[in-house]
Amino acid sequence: MRDDGAALVDLAVNVRADTPPPWLREEIAGSLSSLAAYPDGRAARAAVAARHGLPVERVLLTAGAAEAFVLLARALKVRRPVVVHPQFTEPEAALRDAGHTVDRVLLRERDGFRLDPAAVPEEADLVVIGNPTNPTSVLHPAETVVRLARPGRTLVVDEAFMDAVPGEREALAGRTDVPGLVVLRSLTKTWGLAGLRIGYVLAAPEMIAELERAQPLWPVSTPALAAAEACVAPRALAEAGHAAHRIAGDRAHLVAGLAAFAARGVRVVEPAEGPFVLVRMPGAAGVRRRLRELGHAVRRGDTFPGLGQEWVRVAVRDRVTVNGFLRALSAALDPPG
Repeated sequence: MRDDGAALVDLAVNVRADTPPPWLREEIAGSLSSLAAYPDGRAARAAVAARHGLPVERVLLTAGAAEAFVLLARALKVRRPVVVHPQFTEPEAALRDAGHTVDRVLLRERDGFRLDPAAVPEEADLVVIGNPTNPTSVLHPAETVVRLARPGRTLVVDEAFMDAVPGEREALAGRTDVPGLVVLRSLTKTWGLAGLRIGYVLAAPEMIAELERAQPLWPVSTPALAAAEACVAPRALAEAGHAAHRIAGDRAHLVAGLAAFAARGVRVVEPAEGPFVLVRMPGAAGVRRRLRELGHAVRRGDTFPGLGQEWVRVAVRDRVTVNGFLRALSAALDPPG
């Protein structure tokens, strides 16, 4: 909220704005009559497995992707974990909290924050990367990511935003030919379920069994299980596919609008493929403050390893909202005085 109590237009969070849809709220509400019983995840697990063409032994349901990072950090006996940055900070935090010493590979702005597999130390036995990556919005080619795989190495690919990519091109979910591959998916971003906590892990059966042993009993609630089953049904997949194309169009509109400020030092990381864009601008901290005074919130970038105070992340919204943001940005870029 602003100081005057008016609501901010939120372009800081990366959850789709028009979610959860009414039909999903109804599915979740319908599960409440079963709350007296302990959660039974078999149907949801089978539905996720079918969605990716996998046996159920390759699926583990989790309380969001964040729980999956904690399980991996606690269950795996690794000597040299490496996290590829800039990216979501929770994987590294979970590893450090579990007592691991974590090495960082920092992708470079001059390379467009694109992955160079040779930059990852050969001796790394755990590698974590996002695809598409938060906050850079870079979509790494699947075969480039696969080049990180090695016998004896666990390769964790966070695909929390992959369903926002039309056709989910470059996805590794469903692949069984990549040694040590662990794919994480979240249902909280596309469907607006951050408060419900639901996601899943796709991996070899022995890895799933190891993670399941580290998981507490009944970690996923009955309403979250109902949501998981509903969100991988054909109707939901079709809706997500349409949303991905709409997001791509709205993102192009946002990027074009930001490009108009190039002479004022604004630069967008391109090509952007996620439901957000990473933007570099001079005096970003002051710009963020002035945007907030004008009723718009964007995400600061300097909390992501490898980025400085001149970076912000902007969520993709509908064109009317984006146009309002661009007008506010034009005013916020003007120095006070």
